[in-house]
Amino acid sequence: MIATRKLGELEVSAQGLGCMGMSQAYGVRDDDSESIATVHRALELGVTLLDTANVYGSGENEKLVGRAIADRRDQVVLATKFGIVWKDGSMSARGDAAYVKQSCDESLQRLGVDHIDLYYQHRVDPDTPVEETWGALAELVAAGKIRYAGISEANADTIRRAHAVHPVTALQSEWSLWTRGIEAEILATCRELGIGVVPFSPLGRGFLTGAVTSVKDLPEDDMRRGMPRFADGNFEQNMAIVDALRALAERKGVTAGQLALAWVQAQGDDVVPIPGTKRRKYLEENVAAAQLELSEEDIAAIEQAAPADAVAGARYPERLARAAGK
Repeated sequence: MIATRKLGELEVSAQGLGCMGMSQAYGVRDDDSESIATVHRALELGVTLLDTANVYGSGENEKLVGRAIADRRDQVVLATKFGIVWKDGSMSARGDAAYVKQSCDESLQRLGVDHIDLYYQHRVDPDTPVEETWGALAELVAAGKIRYAGISEANADTIRRAHAVHPVTALQSEWSLWTRGIEAEILATCRELGIGVVPFSPLGRGFLTGAVTSVKDLPEDDMRRGMPRFADGNFEQNMAIVDALRALAERKGVTAGQLALAWVQAQGDDVVPIPGTKRRKYLEENVAAAQLELSEEDIAAIEQAAPADAVAGARYPERLARAAGK
């Protein structure tokens, strides 16, 4: 069974399960039965933290997760999010109090639960003071609709301002061997304030597993086809990182993906990555990485194989970059 860690005061499994890909982003939505079986297998392995959002599949992912946990709610630390809105094909954010409360009620209904364990502000609304958003979250805690509140992709100043209104339990931001932007000021701020860190895309949207050897491998509707790091030229340069990781992994008898995920796990006891998958096979591989112990020499070798400045391409295309804060 997987160990547990603390996000602030909230105890969760040392690794969570990102559920987004079950409903959107990475190709055609499969038969939901395998996705539900994957959630059930995660719970069997001791993974308690399930992560979704109101925007994933336009609400369909919350409904799917709700069906999967309907008869086992007490085994789950349920996390969902609000705040991303789409307009004219571009991603933006909304955080006014009325929207926060409305979104929470809608998520509770789709999930089929009476409370959300960890409710994140998915993106920061540049037009609404974060104090208003977090005032609304504090009211939701007082009403018993949510237990804890988190924030995603926020800078250090915004995290401090939110925390001054109501405790921030967790920061969910992208963090992996090829996305290291939080490691300076943001990570230090979280640790100063006792805020847990939940890395999403800890496997670089699957790239660091080595499973994607060409953009042609990806389904036509896969979002990664439009991401700069998967573009011609960048793809080949980034694949060199994967090749170096694979060589290290083979010496340890693990996969490149497991080594990359173990590196994230090793960044601290306050770090709980949420690799996403919709298949039991990959879930089991990911969970095994949570139990892979790395020495200081291992970590140094991994970082030498995947230096932060070697990654080619921006995190997001322009139409997503503004709301992502990058």
